[in-house]
Amino acid sequence: MPSSKDRPGVTQSGVTVAYQMADQIMGNLTAVAIRKAGPGRLGDGKGLELHKGDTTGKWVWRYSFAGKRRQMGLGTWPDVSLADARAQRDRWASVLTQDRDPITERRAAIESARAEIERDDPTLETLTRDVFEARKAILRAEGKAGRWLSPLENHIFPKIGRKPISTVRQHDIKAALERLWRTKHPTATKAIRRLRIIFQQGKLMGYDCDPFTVDAAKHMLGAVIHTPEPIPATPWQDIPDLFARLEGRGTTAACLRFMILTLVRASGCRGARFDEIEGDLWTVPAARMKGQVGKVRDFRVPLSDAAMEIVEARRALGGEYLFAISNGNPVSDAGLSKFMRDMGEPGRPHGFRTSFRTWVQDTDATGWEVSETVLAHTIGGRVERSYARSDMLERRRPVMQAWADYVTGAEADSTVVRLGK
Repeated sequence: MPSSKDRPGVTQSGVTVAYQMADQIMGNLTAVAIRKAGPGRLGDGKGLELHKGDTTGKWVWRYSFAGKRRQMGLGTWPDVSLADARAQRDRWASVLTQDRDPITERRAAIESARAEIERDDPTLETLTRDVFEARKAILRAEGKAGRWLSPLENHIFPKIGRKPISTVRQHDIKAALERLWRTKHPTATKAIRRLRIIFQQGKLMGYDCDPFTVDAAKHMLGAVIHTPEPIPATPWQDIPDLFARLEGRGTTAACLRFMILTLVRASGCRGARFDEIEGDLWTVPAARMKGQVGKVRDFRVPLSDAAMEIVEARRALGGEYLFAISNGNPVSDAGLSKFMRDMGEPGRPHGFRTSFRTWVQDTDATGWEVSETVLAHTIGGRVERSYARSDMLERRRPVMQAWADYVTGAEADSTVVRLGK
């Protein structure tokens, strides 16, 4: 038998308690014995063990359920005393006798408690998603088109999303957005605006939050001089050349040519359907027009001769959409932009609308009111619009034809252009 000085955990004075306790798997522990024991696994019986280190330890209860060995943590020693650990063991052992798994039961109890807390004080992320669900009916494509949640999911939730709403302070918001505020100011501004909506709605729902918190955070972030960069646009003088280069280059190119001729945004053109076109009139549904749901209307677009040629050529291919790709779905927004980049064209699809508007300015092709209506822009105030309800369809027809004649290189009739004024 080895001497006491050769045994692990035995002091030079010959005390053997630490050695004995470090090897003990079954038995009854005492608080004194635990303090004197060295590092090791100490057993108290009925599956309760203390995995002890130099100064701290972890309580573990081992049991079997449905033929499988399970291990439940009961807290750390000395924060959880021997008496407390035994009480927990006995409590969960009682659950086990009822053919219920203690770990599963505890997890369910924790989730229930968390849900109870969140009913009175939800996390920022939980409240945000609740507010979004309540608002998405009035957002285009239920918030997906404008990626309403994106600034919050990318920049707010990872940092402070798990904080209860009552504990979110202006300093928290400032810290989360400080870097973004300087580097990507438009994105940070969207985050601030949406946070204010969330705090305002949360206050109305009875939670302990105030939109002033967001206002204060914005003030703390400070002023930023941000000059928005306009979307790159092909000069109107180069549009005929671009239109010609797009000819015969597939579905995406055909959609870009249609965008040039109709001046409808990408979301409207990409999803264009044959059943939306009657004769030479295309009606773009409100769902694909820019604007808040319920505040935009269907938009009628008079199709020029060149636009009708594209429609008929695409109709001959069959299908539901004018510009469907191989999987049957419409061409993507990203696909349109990529096509132009691959061509080496610095302008972007949305810039066609700028090309047209500049052409009107430089050539005096038509009046301001008509050209703005061509682009489906809102004209006048709310009261004025309630009386002036015309969409100027017949006045837009000659303008659209004149633009198409210019784009395609056809000879424009100056008399027809003047009729659009």
